[in-house]
Amino acid sequence: AFTAKQKSISPNWPITHYSRPATLRVVLSSDLSRPPPAPISAMPPLTTPKSGDALFASVERVNAELFTLTYGAIVRQLLTDLEEVEEVNKQLDQMGYNIGTRLVDEFLAKSNVSNCADFKETADTIAKLGFKMFLGVTATVTNWDAEGTTCSFVLEDNPLVDFVELPDTCQGLQYCNVLSGVIRGALEMVSMKTEVTWVRDMLRGDDAYEMRVKLTKQVPEEYPYKDDD
Repeated sequence: AFTAKQKSISPNWPITHYSRPATLRVVLSSDLSRPPPAPISAMPPLTTPKSGDALFASVERVNAELFTLTYGAIVRQLLTDLEEVEEVNKQLDQMGYNIGTRLVDEFLAKSNVSNCADFKETADTIAKLGFKMFLGVTATVTNWDAEGTTCSFVLEDNPLVDFVELPDTCQGLQYCNVLSGVIRGALEMVSMKTEVTWVRDMLRGDDAYEMRVKLTKQVPEEYPYKDDD
């Protein structure tokens, strides 16, 4: 529905406005050779979701090797400071969670993605657009359960692990745990509480990287205010 100030006349039509204290007249010129404007239903939407490639091109980027080596230095320092591999895994997950809670705002602002209908659509959006925007790769969503609340993100290419080999003393290290934290944090910001675990890891000899994502709770959206009675 239009507001009182909007008109159903295309701005391309020649019009003349005459204003008086209490009246407004719209007088069409004599040039009526132009075709009438297209109906509102035939007009394209104001915004459409961007493709993964367009999103990747729209963000500032850093050198891939610098990114990989910087992340490796962070993991190495955590191993030195915390000593216990399990504590490092928890810290990487928490770091990713903090990052994810902030990245979701940038993603929504630049992707033109509206509200997703359900968890399946949300997972598909993350795999095709989210990973592409921030890592330059895409993931495959697979292995859905019957309820549609658990799925896997499979990555065949992972820029975090270039030049990385795990020593025997770090076989329990979830080197890419920051990614699972990012997904958990981002989904929580859109009212979805999840559990994210790694089930395959190429650093341990598997053929791909696979994260298992389980939706544990759908938090209903609440308005920050109540209507007056």
